[in-house]
Amino acid sequence: MSIIDPPGGHGRPAVSSAASAALARCVAVEPAKFATAHWGRGPLLSRAAELPNRHGFTDLFSPADADELLSRRGLRTPFLRVATDGQLVAAGRYTGGGGAGAEIGDQVVDDKVLQLYAEGATLVLQGLHRTWPALIDFAGELGAALAQPLQVNAYLTPPGSQGFATHYDTHDVFVLQVDGRKHWRIHPPVLPDPLERQPWGGRADEVSATAQGPAALDVVLEPGDALYLPRGWLHSAQAQEASSLHLTVGIRALTRYALVEELLALAADDARLRAGLPFGVDLADAEAIEPELTETVEALRDWLQRADPAAVAGRLRDRLWPASRPAPIRPLAQAAALGALTVDSVVTVRPGLRWQLTDQDAERFSLRLVDRTLTLPAACAPAVRALLTGAATRVGDLPGLDDADRLVLTRRLLREAIAVPA
Repeated sequence: MSIIDPPGGHGRPAVSSAASAALARCVAVEPAKFATAHWGRGPLLSRAAELPNRHGFTDLFSPADADELLSRRGLRTPFLRVATDGQLVAAGRYTGGGGAGAEIGDQVVDDKVLQLYAEGATLVLQGLHRTWPALIDFAGELGAALAQPLQVNAYLTPPGSQGFATHYDTHDVFVLQVDGRKHWRIHPPVLPDPLERQPWGGRADEVSATAQGPAALDVVLEPGDALYLPRGWLHSAQAQEASSLHLTVGIRALTRYALVEELLALAADDARLRAGLPFGVDLADAEAIEPELTETVEALRDWLQRADPAAVAGRLRDRLWPASRPAPIRPLAQAAALGALTVDSVVTVRPGLRWQLTDQDAERFSLRLVDRTLTLPAACAPAVRALLTGAATRVGDLPGLDDADRLVLTRRLLREAIAVPA
């Protein structure tokens, strides 16, 4: 079995001009310099004047958009969190029943939110990459540029308030200042490159002590400014004379430890590593377990030297692919496109789709997606490869097939939400 790699990337969406533009909105340096000098290394402040954001970030999300979500969209927990004095407010204080026809008890209640916000609470709108159209598109484009899954939250802070005490995140972030001004204090990590299982709460004393020292970066973000912070860097932020709205884009990158986890999972196939420990051994006695530990390390070393990169990649694929959603489709419009399809219709691959093509034999090949695998005739491979480049393609121009087969293939790809009307 071999992997077919059409232009656009091995199982990755092609990096479009829109994806490159999304990254350019967040960093005031070339992508190559960002990757080598800042990514995972240290903060980067990009002022609005250095970025191509003519109107800042209000086209992505604005205070009026936040009001729309909080008042008219039937928002539910956990899409809203509320924090005051560094502590989360119980959801019951700002949620209630949905009224007639919505038999639920956790819908956001706007007047309760007003009361908390007026008293100085910070509102955190979560998962905006799933609920707000402009941010759905932006997150998809930026995720394609970074080749990483990400999430988008919005933080609305009243004048002079600070939602959270100094802390660190276990993922990298872009901070995009939308409205108002916010004073950020950034300190070096107490634990470089923390894993998700290593949150700051377990090192609260170290975090607090470090926050008393000199800041690595002490800056007020103005509308249109952007700040990149690698995971582990300590930060706190306080709104200034007016309310503040900023977006936080969290990038959940896989780490080398993820490789370790998958290698250990695969190591269960090794008989030596599955062997039981001697009967009666005292596991609390270092001298008693030393011979077993030595033999286990040797067996693990031998197994690691034979580890199959393809098996590891397969397990990482199963972790990474479900974390990133492709662009939304419109079910009704997609169904209409199916019914109206002709050889003159123009289609393209669904943006953000994760895929992998493999040969099965001379007659068939497979198209692997996140949740299923399609088996197709080998004659369709040139047409599928052409589509997966990301180019908008006239159905009648798909290579290697006659018009009747082009229509059959395209209908299937539309029905499977692999292709969309261009």
